[in-house]
Amino acid sequence: MDNPILKQIGTVFFPVSNIEKARDWYCDILGVKADGKIQFGHLYVIPMGGTGIVLDSKIYSEDRLFKTPAFHLNAKNIEEAFRFMSNKGVNLITEIEHNHYFNFKDPDGNILMICEC
Repeated sequence: MDNPILKQIGTVFFPVSNIEKARDWYCDILGVKADGKIQFGHLYVIPMGGTGIVLDSKIYSEDRLFKTPAFHLNAKNIEEAFRFMSNKGVNLITEIEHNHYFNFKDPDGNILMICEC
């Protein structure tokens, strides 16, 4: 029997406290329109290339926040990405490390990473 499980990650769920505020923040930093529908009152699917991001206010609690990055967002130029996030007022929790990546927090405290690809 062939393995029915694909070698792909479909989406990552983010616990967020306020679905509307999270939608607006993530769409702003990712440069996508926040014009999609909030589903079932607690889910917002961010249009991405590749693995998706789903914001979910139903699963939110402080103990479910990402304490370390579960993945990284890609950037073509890490210095430009760092300046962009800094200019947006994002909570940057590291400088650019090894000329390759940096970490930041979303408004709920989830820790994310941007890495030069």
